[in-house]
Amino acid sequence: MNIAVSELKWPEGADCTAVPYSMFTDRRVYDLEQERLYRGPTWNYLCMENEVAANGDFKSTFIGDTPVVVTRTHTGEIAAWVNRCAHRGAQVCRKLRGNSADGTHTCVYHQWSFDGKGQLLGVPFQRGLGGRGGMPKDFDKTQHNLQPVRVVNHCGVIFGTFDDDTPDIERYLGEGVNAHFKRVFNRPVEVIGHTRQYIRGNWKIYTENIKDPYHASLLHLFHMTFGLYRSSQQGGICNNGWHSVLYATAGTDSEAALTETRAAHLRTYRESGFTLQDMSLLAGRGEFADGITLVILSAFPSLVVQQIQNTLACRQVLPKAPGEFELVWTFFGYADDDEELRNIRLKQQNLIGPAGLISMEDGEAVELVQNAIIRDGAKTSVILMDGRETASGDHLVTEASIRSLWQRYREQMGM
Repeated sequence: MNIAVSELKWPEGADCTAVPYSMFTDRRVYDLEQERLYRGPTWNYLCMENEVAANGDFKSTFIGDTPVVVTRTHTGEIAAWVNRCAHRGAQVCRKLRGNSADGTHTCVYHQWSFDGKGQLLGVPFQRGLGGRGGMPKDFDKTQHNLQPVRVVNHCGVIFGTFDDDTPDIERYLGEGVNAHFKRVFNRPVEVIGHTRQYIRGNWKIYTENIKDPYHASLLHLFHMTFGLYRSSQQGGICNNGWHSVLYATAGTDSEAALTETRAAHLRTYRESGFTLQDMSLLAGRGEFADGITLVILSAFPSLVVQQIQNTLACRQVLPKAPGEFELVWTFFGYADDDEELRNIRLKQQNLIGPAGLISMEDGEAVELVQNAIIRDGAKTSVILMDGRETASGDHLVTEASIRSLWQRYREQMGM
């Protein structure tokens, strides 16, 4: 793929506080992302180890818009390969997940079969029929395996990359972000549910959203009114290039901060008039020694790890086109959860997801942006909250993580 990167550069003199809207709408940008990000030196979330626990288990997923299958081979290894037959390019695995009893995967088109590592096992009529037809005598099955994907298992989470030069996963995430990652994935986990959401907007608008700590006080009435998250709470951000973490602790608002919040007359802050018929939805249990009740960790380009009260989830961001992406939620708990805590997690899943009491506005916000910028690619956003810096900080009224994202994005994209 040869894309004229020179045509896609930032406006003259603009920095990462002014992002051109063409970054969200231009097909050439999207195609270059597939080449330089998703097929470049990045680790992409594939699945939880628990989802391919038994030999023969498999799960279909994507790296960018490239279809990929993750398997647990019959020797117990985890492998991944591009879901594209080496014969005529058909999709090999057509199921979302399952188990292959004999460890093979067969293309329905011409029945070429492959093992769990993607190695070609058999070709029907390879020697022809009745002495006629068949493959040439020098046909070598070892030269027609499925395209492999390099994988790593980090704390029970499976990542994949196409690039042999991608650094090891801990160095890729960076010390601060990796510490928060290990805080959540501190022991074996168990998947307890999935949801999927298709959003008509560019995937990077959502990536900005989850790196934006103060929008939640202004967009999400539920967060503000019931005190699960407010910008006035104790918290902060941790940045490492295009990866980031925002974190906060419920119930730590100072009276001075609450007074300022009341004086702002925010649409999303209501101290009366809103309640729940079943308040047990908010009756969680403290389970982290640091007391932090909310963590949103972004491992670029495809993973968001969340802890909101007792609900834990991986969100997988899958681009489909310049103006479309899919958001796949994998909810999990810990393997040693007792029944009470498991039930709390299941109930609190109502907070998150496509119709979640907290997160349903995010998909709408993404589409509002996409619909408004479609014809003005040369215009730019304004990302100046808390100045022009990209450093980590100990407060939540900032856009530093978004600026840090775009700075690293531009470096990798050659813009």
